[in-house]
Amino acid sequence: MENSKLKAFIPLFYLVWSDDLLTQKEFITLQDFIRSQSWISENEQEFLLSKVAISSPPSRELLADWKAEIEKTIQGKPSIKSIFDISIVLSENDTIIKDLAAAFIKLENDLGILGEEAIGNFKTKSKTFTSNYQSAHTFDIEKLTQILDGEQSAIIKKVKSIISRPEFAYETSTDTAVYREKVYDWCKILAEENLGNMAYPKQYGGGENIGDYFAIMETLSYHDLSLVIKFGVQFGLWGMSIQSLGTEKHYSKYLKNIGSLELPGCFAMTETNHGSNVKGIETTATYNHDSQTFIIHTPYENAQKEYIGNAAVHGQMATVFAKLIIDKIDYGVNAFIVPIRDTNSKILKGITIGDCGLKMGLNGVDNGTIRFENVSIPKENMLDRFASVNDDGKFESPIPSDNRRFFTMLGTLVGGRIGIPRSALAAAKSGLTIAIKYSDKRRQFGPEGGSEVPILNYRMHQRRLIPLLAKTYAIHFALHYLTSRFMNKKESEMQEIEALAAGMKAYSTWSTTAVLQECREACGGKGYLSENRIDALKNDTEIYTTFEGDNTVLMQLVAKNRLSEFRKSFGKMDAMGIINYVYENAKTAISEKNPIVTRKTDDIHILDEEFHLTAFQHREKTTLASAAKRLKKLIDGGLEPYDAFNVVQHQMIDVAQAYLERIVLEQFQKAIQSIEDKKSKGIMLKLSQLYALSQIEKNKGWYLEDGYMEGVKTKAIRKMVNQLCWEIRPDAVSLVNAFDIPESCLAAPIAL
Repeated sequence: MENSKLKAFIPLFYLVWSDDLLTQKEFITLQDFIRSQSWISENEQEFLLSKVAISSPPSRELLADWKAEIEKTIQGKPSIKSIFDISIVLSENDTIIKDLAAAFIKLENDLGILGEEAIGNFKTKSKTFTSNYQSAHTFDIEKLTQILDGEQSAIIKKVKSIISRPEFAYETSTDTAVYREKVYDWCKILAEENLGNMAYPKQYGGGENIGDYFAIMETLSYHDLSLVIKFGVQFGLWGMSIQSLGTEKHYSKYLKNIGSLELPGCFAMTETNHGSNVKGIETTATYNHDSQTFIIHTPYENAQKEYIGNAAVHGQMATVFAKLIIDKIDYGVNAFIVPIRDTNSKILKGITIGDCGLKMGLNGVDNGTIRFENVSIPKENMLDRFASVNDDGKFESPIPSDNRRFFTMLGTLVGGRIGIPRSALAAAKSGLTIAIKYSDKRRQFGPEGGSEVPILNYRMHQRRLIPLLAKTYAIHFALHYLTSRFMNKKESEMQEIEALAAGMKAYSTWSTTAVLQECREACGGKGYLSENRIDALKNDTEIYTTFEGDNTVLMQLVAKNRLSEFRKSFGKMDAMGIINYVYENAKTAISEKNPIVTRKTDDIHILDEEFHLTAFQHREKTTLASAAKRLKKLIDGGLEPYDAFNVVQHQMIDVAQAYLERIVLEQFQKAIQSIEDKKSKGIMLKLSQLYALSQIEKNKGWYLEDGYMEGVKTKAIRKMVNQLCWEIRPDAVSLVNAFDIPESCLAAPIAL
């Protein structure tokens, strides 16, 4: 191009043709811009338009010339920060081009071009760009660790100190019996340190601190996950079922011995035929008034208790969930304490125990099956906080409704749905620490004639790991919020908290599964070696998506809770109610769908926290309203509610997912507001922005279909995700170091 003013278009032309993701609409945007410039003559306009004709792409030689001219322009000019800066230099500082700054920058935004990232297209030959891009320390790691640990900092340090001792060295034997005994020995040490009884009342030897108990579970998860599950079964499921469902007589008789591990026990709820459907279990507890006993019985093989931790080897007693039968009347599911072994580990009469054998993971946990053949237990062994049999042999309960009583009973066990996602979170942190530390050191490929480059410097590797790191941080704060809600619960909030716990259990464990798979692949062949621990983390957490409730089933529970809240807000699901729910409650006005907002792509807007949260809220409310509307239509059309729910099940999952993503982002943003240390706050803000934008990018199909965004905006979001990954990369190692995982627990040679 001879005319220097026209050279201002060279960077735009190059980026348009070098980006195969630009759409026809974006070509038209550039063409319309050229036609709108009155200072360009007709001939010049025709010339410029010929360079952006989709039917006539430039030759490879011309593209190379454009790139060379741009690279020559920016050499030694660190002041160049944007594509428009390049245009100014190429135009020889022409005043017409300078005066068009706003118009050119708007055009860049409309095309989804981000300055820093786009400049990178022309700096890849520079040895200071990719090759030598190194880890930095822009914040105080210890301060961030303190922020993450919060009020539980002291107990977390204590647990880390214990699991770093020599006696907690990993068991390498492939003999399951040896492994199970090692895990049991570790549990004994933890009991001696008064960690097992942390949640129990002080008068029964406990610490009376449920917050510390959850922190213990999460911190132990940096070590062997079989230990975590064994610990959780003994002190959580078994002990807390006594604490939550029993009364004073049970506490004084059992809790102290459970907390010291003198009384190992089980939690026998799941049956072969009725995994997630607790209400449908078939084990019976028939009351005999004459002998003041219950007869616990397994009516047929597939009604046996299955997958019961502590059953195969160590358990002496079990909390057994069974249908209470009095005078041939079924009073629903209740809980009973049933002895299964004596103190010498001999299986008692009427009890048949099987061993589940080798599993995909967690082979240090002795899962087993239990069958009962007319096993007699005393009346006092019924856990009677919510229901009991009176002196006249009649059923009585402070909760008259069978349904409400059942769900109240299960609601007391919601703690397991907090412990498991926090354990999963720790496993994700371990995997990311291994993968990020390795990729910061591992060098592969590099510029011609130059040294090899750390693989974490590659944009695609950043894309694989850094958004997952941001999501893991986001889930950390969301789970702390859930824990706080649970610890400070009011009766009126219990249904919401139970649904939130169910949802966060699914969200966190699914995330961990995805994180560990990506970490394994990102570490290549080294990630496949057992010595680097990702295999154990993967295999041990696979079952997390199933136990404490199958994730898909739990997500439907969450969605039903959201629909229930919808009905409470509007009474009935009429058309006006649905519109109001979307546009009033979500802070999302119809005006936000105007073309200016749907196409708005400037950095300030794209990075704005309010934009992120509003976008999440809009999706949450709209998916809920859509599902409610569809359900109403199906039921009004004559379909039974059960069948209608079955038809919209896939939408129910979307409803739950959108709700949980909003909760996670909202709590991440709130947690950041309370951080006082400026540098910690700064890096957390970037992670929050990355979490928000990567989730919007994941759901961009929905936003495009809904008309909430246009393609130019979702493309700008994609590029900003890339940019944030690049900006966070120097801090990536410091961010995983802030998890403060003991080296003896991390153990992976590639991470040390």
